[in-house]
Amino acid sequence: MSFIRDTWIIFRRSMVLSLRQPLWVVIGLLQPILYLTLFGPLLQTIAATSGFQGDAWQVFVPGLLVQLGIFGGLFVGFGIIAEWRSGVIDRQLVSPAARTAIITGRTLRDVVVITVQAIVLVSAAFFMGLRVPVGALLIGLVLVALLGAAFSFISNAIGIATKSEDALAPMVNTLALPILLLSGILLPMTLAPAWLQMVANFNPFKHIVEALRAVFLGQFDAPIVWIGLLLALVLVVLGAWVGSRVLAAQTK
Repeated sequence: MSFIRDTWIIFRRSMVLSLRQPLWVVIGLLQPILYLTLFGPLLQTIAATSGFQGDAWQVFVPGLLVQLGIFGGLFVGFGIIAEWRSGVIDRQLVSPAARTAIITGRTLRDVVVITVQAIVLVSAAFFMGLRVPVGALLIGLVLVALLGAAFSFISNAIGIATKSEDALAPMVNTLALPILLLSGILLPMTLAPAWLQMVANFNPFKHIVEALRAVFLGQFDAPIVWIGLLLALVLVVLGAWVGSRVLAAQTK
């Protein structure tokens, strides 16, 4: 009960700070909206000539949702660095609050923000022609939330460990680039040569993207869907473990 109470207190404080600066929510949504508006129409022609299963939006929007969950969580570490520099983290560490609650409360705030961004993104895609079952949208939001939580834990852990924007930025970019290129976020990896598809098979995010695309096609019972959900859950547990260990190390 103490953990839940402490998590709620941290979450509420972080949420209030986010609501006072809604511009950051808009900025986080801007990139996928630009992809949707500027790159999406190009897929109409590609879909007609490349034998996509489903229409272009059913291929493209799931990738954008996964991208939103990953990148929306990856960059939150800059915020915790600013709070450490201003002394907020030090004051929380010497308080009776549970150490895991300090990072979990912030992660829950990030999940709420990313989920709202995902809802706006899907709504925009609907007006552009996306048509999927309601259940697919709900599963998509769950996957986005799980990915956002996993990368929020990891980004906050890196931020509090390095305590430097100069160190965090290249680490985030180094982590994000192979994920983006080898997950088929923008285009299915079936369009890639055989050797690149083989390399991409070792990228768990490729399977998560494929799981969400299968859901958007109404294939709820496809094995890849369960594989994608399981991988997302494993990433959340791993991220929470790393984040908790790093934060606990700050008190030693």
